[in-house]
Amino acid sequence: MMRKWFSFLLTFLFIVSGCAQDRYTNISVDEAAQMMQKEDVVVLDVRTEEEYASGHIPGAILLPLQQLPDRMNELNKNKTYIIVCRSGNRSAQASELLVKEGFTNIYNMTGGMNEWKGEVEK
Repeated sequence: MMRKWFSFLLTFLFIVSGCAQDRYTNISVDEAAQMMQKEDVVVLDVRTEEEYASGHIPGAILLPLQQLPDRMNELNKNKTYIIVCRSGNRSAQASELLVKEGFTNIYNMTGGMNEWKGEVEK
């Protein structure tokens, strides 16, 4: 009986984790820069207003992480988003929140603005 239950549990977990597909994709700053040139993407900066004002990717939309849960309705689930912060930590949290709400084209820029080599706007 215990073996059957264990087998059922493993099968269930495998199916749930395989089907859920509520994941985001981690990308490097170089991959992000390539996507920005080739694809129609929205760059979503989840840092604070002060951090954003000190320098951001041109065209990036500011939506601080702490405001994201209340302002998610401002975003279009059909768009592709590259999520950006200072180091990649807050953007990973934001990416997790977005996929839990049904967003499917979410890319977390690991390394964040600390590693960004492209153009910066103030």
